Amino acid sequence: MQGRWATRAWVGAGLLVLAAVGAVSLTGERVESLADELAHRAGIRPDEARGLIDEVTLRWKREAGRFSERTGETAAKVAHDLGLATREQVEELELRLAQLEHRLKLLEKKK
Repeated sequence: MQGRWATRAWVGAGLLVLAAVGAVSLTGERVESLADELAHRAGIRPDEARGLIDEVTLRWKREAGRFSERTGETAAKVAHDLGLATREQVEELELRLAQLEHRLKLLEKKK
């Protein structure tokens, strides 16, 4: 009996992972359908399945946000290490160039 419960738990856990992956991009109606399927296969109530899907989805969204932040920080560090200018620096230089061009035109008109 214990082996059967463990197998059911693994099947349920695997389905939960797959369900959460898909739930990130599913509509509410499809998530309910997925929760019902998970509940049926794992032998739990649909509201428990939905709660598990919501919990795992929330965790993954947080992790995706953290990953995105770390990736952005790493990219900024690599760009800095390579001596690349930031967008802000380029925009500042474009503004200064435009100002200098304007001054030059004013000086040329005086001649």
